[in-house]
Amino acid sequence: MICFPNAKINLGLSIIDKRADGMHNIETCMMPVPVYDILEIKSSKEFSIVNSGIPISSNTEDNIISKTWEQLISINKKIPPVDVFLYKNIPIGSGLGGGSSDAAFFLKAINKLVSLQLSFEEMEGIMKRVGADSPFFIRNETAIATGVGDMLCPIENPLRNMYITIVYPNTIISTDKAYSRFEMYKNELSPVSTDCLRSIIAADINDWKNELKNDFEFLFLKDFPEISEIKDTLYNRGAIYSSLTGSGSAIYSVSSKPLNVDDLKGKYLTFSFFNQLTL
Repeated sequence: MICFPNAKINLGLSIIDKRADGMHNIETCMMPVPVYDILEIKSSKEFSIVNSGIPISSNTEDNIISKTWEQLISINKKIPPVDVFLYKNIPIGSGLGGGSSDAAFFLKAINKLVSLQLSFEEMEGIMKRVGADSPFFIRNETAIATGVGDMLCPIENPLRNMYITIVYPNTIISTDKAYSRFEMYKNELSPVSTDCLRSIIAADINDWKNELKNDFEFLFLKDFPEISEIKDTLYNRGAIYSSLTGSGSAIYSVSSKPLNVDDLKGKYLTFSFFNQLTL
């Protein structure tokens, strides 16, 4: 079986507070986008993973797909082993959710291959034990996300029939590092409530530039001025809105017409598409 785990972008992101378990509560809107990894699964005598494309630095046992497999066999030890071939195209440490998507699509594929008959709710429950963003990719639809990103409320895709450009500045920002930085500067941030986030997203997109914020931008722009430069370039080329996605480091823009980013393609990994897909 071959499937194509897609990326996501975040429309706004507020870090609310640190939880007793050490994780952080957030408010954000996650939206699937058509940037894909490739995942192939074949029957095997023992479980294995082979990675290609963008290199993955972690050990196999630390791979999020391996963690998903461990969760599966803890539920049902009779699941037959598989070989997993993963081609990475979604950049790592970009805030685009590639690893989380790989895990969720792997789970959905096994659920279909072995006829486990797990419901969406059951698969989301498994994904909550694997990664904070992973439950989102089970239903894979635009949603307001709260909690650690695992409590989801679907909304209509607000960017359908818009052009989206994503630029990855070849910089990896680890999620752990991002949230550690929040602890240093949290008193300087003003969290946005879920109701406020909904109203901003539902309002005129031309107002997003001044209203729709990602807290991680404030935390990282001083350390990574290149992110700010790319964002300014996208605005200068005609973007209506531009933002860091997730904890970064990828920056995306929204526009009514295609942006000319040919000069950026020679320096950075870029993705451009007309957003009419219903993922």
